[in-house]
This record gives sequence, structure tokens and C-alpha cells, in this order.
Amino acid sequence: MMNMQFANEQEKLLHDVGVLSFVVTELSLYLDTHPNDRNALEYFRHYNRMANQARQEYSAKYAPLTISCVDASDCSNWQWALTPMPWEGGCN
Repeated sequence: MMNMQFANEQEKLLHDVGVLSFVVTELSLYLDTHPNDRNALEYFRHYNRMANQARQEYSAKYAPLTISCVDASDCSNWQWALTPMPWEGGCN
């Protein structure tokens, strides 16, 4: 595995979210054609938990990545669009 250099913790966590999301997507595509592969299903469950945890951690520390990560009960007003998204320099 390559030794990745990250500018900060936020950038590393966003990278981890991306990698884990990719793995979950690929496993789900594999399971579409191999639904009885128990090993693949266990891998899917494991990496899906890790991806959800990474998204929740990123959302708690920085800003929600998706609308499903928004905790609307924890805010007095709508703040979804107020923080810069990663592609807008949100990791800098």
C-alpha cells in the first residue's frame, strides 16, 4: 500500500470515507451477481459498518457529507449549505 501524505486529519478522514465507500459499492455489485457468497456478505457488512462510522465521524467533526448525515434535531436553524464542501476547499 502506498504511503499517503495528508495535509490534515480532515483530509485523511475524507480519503478514508472515499476508499470505504468504494469498497462497499464494489462489494454490493459483486453480491448482485453472487448473492449466496457468505464471505462476500460478511465483508460487505464489515466495510459497510466502517464506512458508516467514518461518515458519522467526519460529520460530527467537520460537516455532514450527505443529507442523511444531518442531525436536524441538533440545530436551531438550517445550516446544510453554510459550510464549504470538500470540493470547495472544505478540507483546507
